[in-house]
Amino acid sequence: QVQLVESGGGLVQAGGSLRLSCAASGSTASINFIRWYRQLPGNQRGLVATISRGGTTSYVDSVKGRFTISRDNAKNTVYLQINTLKPEDTAVYYCMAVVPRTQYWGQGTQVTVSS
Repeated sequence: QVQLVESGGGLVQAGGSLRLSCAASGSTASINFIRWYRQLPGNQRGLVATISRGGTTSYVDSVKGRFTISRDNAKNTVYLQINTLKPEDTAVYYCMAVVPRTQYWGQGTQVTVSS
C-alpha cells in the first residue's frame, strides 16, 4: 500500500505563489506515476499534472507555464509549484499515486486565492 499526505495549501493573494507537497510512504517503489488533481467548488476532480517514475512530466493546457511538477526521490515527495495564482485556481488539490492495478489518493490540501 501507499500513503500520500499533501501539504502546502493556504490562503494567498492573486499573483502569489505556492508550492504544494505530496509525501509518499509505504510501497513507494511500486509507484509508476504521481498525478496532481484539483477539485473546484461544485465540480469534479480534474487532472492538473503528471510525473512519471522516470521524471517525465505533462500538464493540462490550462496550467502550462504556471504550474511545475517535480520530485525529490530521496524524500519520496512530489511538488506542485503554482505561480501567478488566480482566483480560479481556488480548489482542493489532491495527489494520486498510480501503482499496478490500483491507485491511491491523499486527503487533499485547500488552496484559496483572493482577488
